[in-house]
Amino acid sequence: MNIEQTPISDLVIINPAVFEDSRGYFFESYNKSKLADLGIIIDFVQDNQSFSKRGTLRGLHYQNPPFAQTKLVRVLQGEIMDVAVDLRKNSPTFGKHFGIVLSAENKKQLLIPHGFAHGFSVLSETAVVLYKCDQYYNKLSEGGIRYDDATLDIDWGMDLSTAIVSEKDTILPNLDNCNSQF
Repeated sequence: MNIEQTPISDLVIINPAVFEDSRGYFFESYNKSKLADLGIIIDFVQDNQSFSKRGTLRGLHYQNPPFAQTKLVRVLQGEIMDVAVDLRKNSPTFGKHFGIVLSAENKKQLLIPHGFAHGFSVLSETAVVLYKCDQYYNKLSEGGIRYDDATLDIDWGMDLSTAIVSEKDTILPNLDNCNSQF
C-alpha cells in the first residue's frame, strides 16, 4: 500500500498492493495498522455503498462540523470520475477541486478529509461505489454545492446536459452561497 499526494494538501490517493496470479487477484482494501504507519489515523464507523447507471452524477455533498466526514472512496464495479472540492476557508487551495478516475480495474482509492465536498459521475454502464466514513450521517449538518458551478468548472468526463441528477442536487447553491462551516 502506498500513498500518492494530490495537488491539494491532505487529499491523497491510496494505491493498494495487488497480488495477481492465474486465479485472479487479492489485495487489502483497508488496513488500519498499515495506514497508521503511513501517518493516516482514522476511526471509520460507517460504510456506504451505491449502485448507479451510466450518466448518473451524485454530488457535490459534505457534512458540516461536528458531523464532518472523512471518506475513503473506492469502486467495486465499473468506473467513475471522483471529485473533491476544498471548502477549508483558510486553505491556499480553497475552492479548488481534484478529480480522478476510480475503477474496479485500477483499484485506486481517494481519501477525502473533513473540509471537502465530494461527488462522482458514472463513466461505465453501471458502477458500484463503496466508501468508508469516520462520522455517522447527520441530516441537519448536510450541505452541498451545484455540480455545474461555473466557478469550479469541473470536468465530470460526461455531457452535463444529459446527466442523471437528483432533484435535491439540482437545487444546491453555488460555492459562493453554500453553508460550509469549514
